[in-house]
Amino acid sequence: MAPTVPRLAAPRLRRVLRRMPAVALTGPRQCGKTTLARALAQRLKPAPVYLDLEREPDRAALADPELYLREHAGRLVVLDEIQRAPELFRTLRGAIDDRRRAGRGAGHFLVLGSASMALLRQSSESLAGRIAHLELTPFLAREAPRRAGERLWVRGGFPGSFLAAGDAASYAWRLDFVQTYLERHIPALAPRVPAETLRRFWTMLAHSQGGLLNAARLAASLGVSGQSVARYLDLLVDLLLVRRLAPWHANAGKRLVKAPKVYVRDSGIVHALLGLRTRDEVLAHPVAGPSWEGYAIENLIASAPAGTQATFYRAATGAEVDLVLELSWGKRWAIEVKRSLAPALTKGFHSGSEQVGAVRRFVVYPGEERYALDRKTAAVPLEELMRELAALAK
Repeated sequence: MAPTVPRLAAPRLRRVLRRMPAVALTGPRQCGKTTLARALAQRLKPAPVYLDLEREPDRAALADPELYLREHAGRLVVLDEIQRAPELFRTLRGAIDDRRRAGRGAGHFLVLGSASMALLRQSSESLAGRIAHLELTPFLAREAPRRAGERLWVRGGFPGSFLAAGDAASYAWRLDFVQTYLERHIPALAPRVPAETLRRFWTMLAHSQGGLLNAARLAASLGVSGQSVARYLDLLVDLLLVRRLAPWHANAGKRLVKAPKVYVRDSGIVHALLGLRTRDEVLAHPVAGPSWEGYAIENLIASAPAGTQATFYRAATGAEVDLVLELSWGKRWAIEVKRSLAPALTKGFHSGSEQVGAVRRFVVYPGEERYALDRKTAAVPLEELMRELAALAK
């Protein structure tokens, strides 16, 4: 049996359920949403009702959803894969209002979904003021066992991959994950997207991990239109498999890059798409640096307080900041990511930090000690900066 890994999102999920009628927990498939929901259920009395909307018997139980929900009015109802039945949101609104009138103000519904924007749009329209949104990522660096960070980076954070018995089993799991998405999950949501073309597109994004989006080049390589490339990218972003990091912009009178940077969000999937099975193979490949950059950026964004805006800065002059975090109170942090035990500062980072008005500057590196690089900038281990960001949310 695979070991249990405590999730940092669990306490927050419990807190939000105590104050909100409904919570939408989104994340890519196989990232641990159902496991987290079932662990939560074990702590609640009376026991919650769990329905998986991909199972026909569970869908049949909701043939008359109003009646079903009324019969379970005193219990938390967990609805997994809610994007399979978006029409339920209208019913949930009425059920929430009925329960509120009966004196139950919070903890009515927990909905789980693996499609981001479609789910959020539907719930926002139907349940405005009644639902909170949380995103569950694959395992983060702070959730992995001590000194397992390199394994987490190479295998990625999906539990089935990270907890596999060996590198070969982990790699096989990730190949199956990609294949299942292409052959089953994506056709259910976007039936007109050719699976083989999407595989090639996904692989191209892995090859150019962290690069600026060049839609024209991708379209020419795939033999499709620019509109098709935009559609494929939107789909992978909505499925929480790819991050489109927007450029920072302001009326600064500078010639700034306008194209977004694109990252395959899970480093293990990056490596699987490129056929890299082991740490040695990853380190020997040109993607090693960009892959670790994406891994660090995902961990930092996931650790930041709610409402934080994440961008990057790049100017035609060469000034560049890998990650700009604009915290909810308006202060900006400039973060450079270096996969080196002796990271060096560049003039471009100094200049970019000045241009974005960063009040704090960091270089994240894979070492274990924090130290000053100059009077304004600190070299910081990834997990330490994650903890610092997480502490701001408390």
